[in-house]
Amino acid sequence: MGQRMERSGPDPATAYARGMSIGATWAGTHTFAAARLIEATSIDELQEAVATTDGPVRALGTRHSFNDLADSPGTLITVTSIPADPALDVGNRTVTVGAGARYGDLAVWLEAQGWALHNMGSLPHISIGGAIATGTHGSGVTNGCLSDAVAAVEYVDAGGQLRSVRRGDEGFEGLVVGLGAYGITVRVTLDVQPTFLVRQDVYRDLPWNTLLEDLPGVMGAGYSVSAFTMWAEDTVQQVWRKSRIGMGDTPQPSWLGARFERPDESGLVDVPPANLTVKGGAAGPWLERLPHFRLDSTPSNGDEIQTEYFVALSDGAEALRAVRSLADDISPHLLVTELRTVAADGLWLSGAHGRDTLAIHFTWRNSPAAVAALTPRIEAALAPFGARPHWGKVHSMTADAVAEVTPRLADAQEQFEALDPDGRFANDHLRRLGLRTPR
Repeated sequence: MGQRMERSGPDPATAYARGMSIGATWAGTHTFAAARLIEATSIDELQEAVATTDGPVRALGTRHSFNDLADSPGTLITVTSIPADPALDVGNRTVTVGAGARYGDLAVWLEAQGWALHNMGSLPHISIGGAIATGTHGSGVTNGCLSDAVAAVEYVDAGGQLRSVRRGDEGFEGLVVGLGAYGITVRVTLDVQPTFLVRQDVYRDLPWNTLLEDLPGVMGAGYSVSAFTMWAEDTVQQVWRKSRIGMGDTPQPSWLGARFERPDESGLVDVPPANLTVKGGAAGPWLERLPHFRLDSTPSNGDEIQTEYFVALSDGAEALRAVRSLADDISPHLLVTELRTVAADGLWLSGAHGRDTLAIHFTWRNSPAAVAALTPRIEAALAPFGARPHWGKVHSMTADAVAEVTPRLADAQEQFEALDPDGRFANDHLRRLGLRTPR
């Protein structure tokens, strides 16, 4: 039986959806060109909207993308107002929930039941469906991306029919990270586990050589580890070490030549300290430590552009050396870079498909021309390592370049075309990257 799940904190996406215009993505990096927006309040309404709307349609979640992936030349349909109605299956250790719900709201509900997700993204404000569809992730050398926890997907197809696909079904691995390319996801089933406690310790000034000489060891020194850098320094600015209580992690006041953060030191560039989750080694519930940002705060900086690339963890040190060669050009336009890890998975369009992964993330100042000039240079530096782009963030990779580093892309495209032969869920972005065929 499902139970009510309250929404907490700010929700600018809903405000946009109820306004006079469709508006823009979360950070304003793309203004939607769709002709209209439908705000569905039930699955039945969504089915009717898809069945009766002419032309192309796309799903719209919490708008936490930085390009035109979610846009459509026709109609956008937001699912964020469909009730979450979470349903816990203790026997199978899963929860089924509305795709438009935010991860942070589901986390609060799960914690009240004594359960937890395996990981969280840095922002708890993002929608479950949107995060899963783009392969969004947290960190941890043994933690898969958020999509890896998906056990089933329920979606509305191009004819307005309700369909479902479960782990073990043929083609399932090609539909989880599905980019909205074959239908509109309405409910997802996620693996859960008993709740757990995490402590978050921040270390400053880790020598770069220490990181590069044992990248897997440093990034594996906690349940979830993130490193922050501006690239041009001699030391890595910060390492956030999130340790799961009871798993043997014992953080020390000094570690690998880095020092423990002082209470008076600021957190991240241009981010109010009160917006960040609790640091300083105080143990707390998983949902209040694994994200970087509090659910009841403004997420991240807001006035920014984001870019991210995925390389094999085994190539990570050399890939970082390659990017550091551009440090003097990168750092003036950067708010911060975050390094995270993702365990390998079998999802066709996941950034961690088939390989344990280092994620190299750039949070840029809102300078589109500078970012447009730098991304090709960064991609050239990372090309020898088979770098894959994050689907929802800014990059300049061509369809050929993406196909070269995405082994199952052709299989995914074939499956999308079979499920949506008229291209109702296709758009220019998917066609540019070879994920849907031109029409």
